[in-house]
Amino acid sequence: MDIEQAGALLAKIRAQLNSKLLGQPEVVDQVLVALLSNGHVLIEGIPGLGKTLLVRALAECFAGEFKRIQFTPDLMPADITGHVMYDMENSRFRLRTGPIFTNLLLADEINRAPAKTQAALLEVMQERQVTLEGTSKVMPKPFMVLATQNPIDQEGTYPLPEAELDRFFMKIFIDYPSLEDELHITSVITSGHTDDQHAFGASEAIISAEDIQAMQAVAANIEVDQQVLEYGVRLVRASRESAAIQRGAGPRASLALLRGARARALMRGMNYVTPDDIKSMALPVMRHRIQLAAEMEIEGLTSDQVLMQVISSVDAPRI
Repeated sequence: MDIEQAGALLAKIRAQLNSKLLGQPEVVDQVLVALLSNGHVLIEGIPGLGKTLLVRALAECFAGEFKRIQFTPDLMPADITGHVMYDMENSRFRLRTGPIFTNLLLADEINRAPAKTQAALLEVMQERQVTLEGTSKVMPKPFMVLATQNPIDQEGTYPLPEAELDRFFMKIFIDYPSLEDELHITSVITSGHTDDQHAFGASEAIISAEDIQAMQAVAANIEVDQQVLEYGVRLVRASRESAAIQRGAGPRASLALLRGARARALMRGMNYVTPDDIKSMALPVMRHRIQLAAEMEIEGLTSDQVLMQVISSVDAPRI
């Protein structure tokens, strides 16, 4: 597959997702960047903004396997990864794999489960394998976790451990739609339909597992000039040097930033990365990997606001 073929496929996927998740084109593009980068996504927003709808729409575009886990306070790690059970009929132990063995995994409301259950995702998200009873089982390719969460200040939620947050390629915010988009959404969904799920109808699969891996390979070979690469690394390191940030982003953020920039360049139909590609990926890649200084939190500043100050302080190369 070449850049032109990959761009044509991406255009079809983008159009189908935007027809389902109305008024959120930036969110759609960021999810596609993560897909091309072989990364996992954490999607945050209040209930009713289409987080689950977005993941289901992506699954409809894809001919591979899709599974959903509804995270609850009583969910156990074995409910996710699977466990060994005794088969009385055959008088032997049998491995029962969990729903995590799939291509696209929707971890719905991930912050509803306690830390020990969330930790069941640590190995699979980083190494793309699960160890059960001393035996490692490899995930199918491609493998992508798309987790949704409501803001952690709501009752009955648990903040995600820092180690798990760092394994998410990017964190995406879904905000309220504009007035025009909300009018359109309301008109489409309430006209002739008694439920939301069937308002847009079913969609045909556009891509296969092999297509996704081919597009990922194309993205991984997008050219990055040395000055642009250094710019990306300097952005990440600037988060560690800022007095407004108590804990800056680690080297995994540098890797994600470059991979995301390559994917964004591919989505634009280009065979090279620009400083703007790097800059556009900085917020979703780093916002969940930093911890603000206490003074910034007291002043009511958000991670994005502080990161924007950090980004503006780093000079971009002119190429």
